[in-house]
Amino acid sequence: MKNRRIYFLSTVLLLLSFVGNAQNSQMTKDWETSPGIIGTVVLVIIVLFVAVVIFLAKLNAYLDRLKQKKLNQDRMAFSDELVSLDNDEIDSILENRKKALNYKLKGDELGSLNKAVDKKGLVKRVRKDPNNSFFDEKKKTPLSIETPKELKQIVTYYLAAATFWLVFGTLVGEYLGLKFIWPELDKISFLSFGRLRPVHTNTVFWGWASLAMIGLGYFVIARTSNTKIYSYAKAKIAWILINATVLLGNIALMSGINNGGGEYREYIWPIMLLFAIGLILTLYNFYKTVATRKIKEIYISNWFILAALVWTIVLSVIGYLPFYQNGMGETVIQGYYMHQGVGMWFMTFTLGLVYYYLPATLNKPIYSYSLGVLAFWTQMLFYTMIGTHHFVFSPLPWWLQTVAIVFSAGMFIPVIAGSTNFLMTMRGAWNHISKSYVLPFFLVGVIFYFVGSSQGSFQAFRFTNFVWHFTDFNVAHSHMTMYGIICFLLWGCIYTIVPKLNGKEPSQLLVGGHFWLAFIGLFAYMISLMYGGTLRGLSWMEGNPFMESVTLMQPYWVWRAVGGTLMFISHLVFAYNFYYMVKKEPEKSTKRNGGTEIIKGESVTV
Repeated sequence: MKNRRIYFLSTVLLLLSFVGNAQNSQMTKDWETSPGIIGTVVLVIIVLFVAVVIFLAKLNAYLDRLKQKKLNQDRMAFSDELVSLDNDEIDSILENRKKALNYKLKGDELGSLNKAVDKKGLVKRVRKDPNNSFFDEKKKTPLSIETPKELKQIVTYYLAAATFWLVFGTLVGEYLGLKFIWPELDKISFLSFGRLRPVHTNTVFWGWASLAMIGLGYFVIARTSNTKIYSYAKAKIAWILINATVLLGNIALMSGINNGGGEYREYIWPIMLLFAIGLILTLYNFYKTVATRKIKEIYISNWFILAALVWTIVLSVIGYLPFYQNGMGETVIQGYYMHQGVGMWFMTFTLGLVYYYLPATLNKPIYSYSLGVLAFWTQMLFYTMIGTHHFVFSPLPWWLQTVAIVFSAGMFIPVIAGSTNFLMTMRGAWNHISKSYVLPFFLVGVIFYFVGSSQGSFQAFRFTNFVWHFTDFNVAHSHMTMYGIICFLLWGCIYTIVPKLNGKEPSQLLVGGHFWLAFIGLFAYMISLMYGGTLRGLSWMEGNPFMESVTLMQPYWVWRAVGGTLMFISHLVFAYNFYYMVKKEPEKSTKRNGGTEIIKGESVTV
């Protein structure tokens, strides 16, 4: 125990010294040797390495399937030959089998050119199509049978609405990406960039991610508490309120009615009040469900989920109170609101989901409960004080900026603890990467959790802030985190639970298409804006005219549009996959006269 404490303190001191060195970097030359720059490059290489590993695993699995297909074709040809035999040939085969009872190997059988025959009578059953199952439908999993119908309905409603807002919100984002290339695309006021940009961000924040998290959370809360949801009626009311918030908020934004310059809080307060009430109802529902649990322990997932709800309700109140909303006070509140929204709502809630769905996917417990507790409390400590790192070199007090930078470095602790916990839980199950796309979604999400969060800490350093602030690099970072972490982890959770609840699995080809389109699109989007944003920041540091940096970004905005298009197409594929998983099939009779079960597929005995 003593050695662990020494190791922990040494790690903290090392990180703090690293921060100190980062602040002393030269701001004029040798920018590429800055710790923040080097760290970011290393993190991007990690993402690329993981992508290559997943691709090679999938390629190897594909080659194995081709080999197995050839073997199946050979077996089918042999089976067809057996089926076509007449009675005399069958009698001859039986005679040969009798003679084979005294058969002994000669030692040259493997090298023989003799025709393959079944002298031992090992073939018992032959099918015309070896790839076709005897049963036309899969049996329902115990999870589907045990889950109450009302809970399935709530989960499905939340996820269906979330999927709709994902497609709508990213369609707006796709349109905005094209405007960077063709600014003259339209001249309609309610389609202007200034109105559509907050429509995109607020829709994917409060519509897609929030509804998906809450829907998945309902199942986790009920399952880990071994009881039913306290009130399904309140769950439905909250669903209506949150969807109404996004719908009315977007109509207001496109009409030019907004909350001013507060990023991610552009919805006016009467509309956002509906969202806050929805969160309060959800918190009450979750809390009462956990309070009436039928087991002693409160699982770690519930810690994260309940904390996220509490923090976000507090955050909504602080972000919309009229006090301190003038001058530099508004700047402080904006930094607090913006980072708390990402870290204490989306990140905290999603991590809580992963602590349940990842072990459930692998059918094994989480690697370390203690690491989960460490990650939880350090997340609560450090994330609440880092919002001001978005306003380094602003008129805010220097000591406040320094506190934000130090606490940003402190975020390495929960990030490393959480990432280690998840990766160690996956240990021994890497073969699942070649068999299913659920684990790759989780793996990419966890890697981005480490990479995106660590890169955010590096970006908080004064020199890297000086290079990247106000450039397109920030857009890349926000997509690295909100898309690379939140979306991929949510998709992994959805592909884990929905097939089990409904007994229908989507096509692996389409799930794979969703994964690779989303990943390649994000990577193209992210790298182009990171590289272009860096060049733009350096251009400003050299004192070049602003319009020169706009011209400089043109080719990188093209790649932004390409990446965004691939991401949007992946969302259409995901929407179809979700529709397929939840679509109800007409009831099919599996019984006939005498209660005999009908079996599809031809079967003969030889």
